[in-house]
Amino acid sequence: MTVAPFPPQDGDIVENALLGGRVRLRQPAKGYRAGMDAALLAAAVGAKAGERVIEAGCGAGAVLMQAAARMPGLTLAGVERDPVMAALARENAALNGTEATILEGDVAAGFRTLGLEPFDRAISNPPFFDDPGALRAPSPGKHGAWMAEDGLAAWTRFLLKAVREGGRIVVIHRADRLADLLALLGETAGSFAIRPVHPYADEPAKRVLVQAIKTGKAPLRLLPPLVLHDRSGGKHTAEAEAILRGEAALDW
Repeated sequence: MTVAPFPPQDGDIVENALLGGRVRLRQPAKGYRAGMDAALLAAAVGAKAGERVIEAGCGAGAVLMQAAARMPGLTLAGVERDPVMAALARENAALNGTEATILEGDVAAGFRTLGLEPFDRAISNPPFFDDPGALRAPSPGKHGAWMAEDGLAAWTRFLLKAVREGGRIVVIHRADRLADLLALLGETAGSFAIRPVHPYADEPAKRVLVQAIKTGKAPLRLLPPLVLHDRSGGKHTAEAEAILRGEAALDW
């Protein structure tokens, strides 16, 4: 992914250009920083003008800002429990001229605590781990982004409550948690579409993008994979580069 740094505004924050320069993003210089996963999630939102979209765990707003640039006319909201990241998300919305409501709140507390009407779409890149023994302790700046202290189930419950009947949920997560995602989302959603994301064509998928429809009953669809890199020396495949530059989307 091409991320061009601008001179830092202070010692802790750096500004990057996303989508070929269409989006400016201020984020921490150290700790968790948005990258490939955020770009792929934004490319997979699939919303239309006039729809309401909420992101659980929006961080500094990388997904929301890219979604706004890709799909003008959306009503956007983000939920983030870290007040520093929430403030950065509001700053990034102003920087990009994007109207987005950023709420400070904990996903584990549930969607109903926000007092909002259900959305057309709910999206998330949940923390990848919920077992502290599964990995070496991350740095303090990455702990909240990597560790789901209340488990993946808290995130799926939030997403399921956040959308209306017939609304769509889109999640990017580790490929080895696919069975858990399907089981948890399957409590009240269906019509699953799954797109594997492979680092190379000859290697197993490391990520999956999953779309679910609340109360959906259609058969599961396994979509063609996205391959991020080839072995010809280029940084990304042509398909991945087009997506990262905002010239293509991941359709369902």
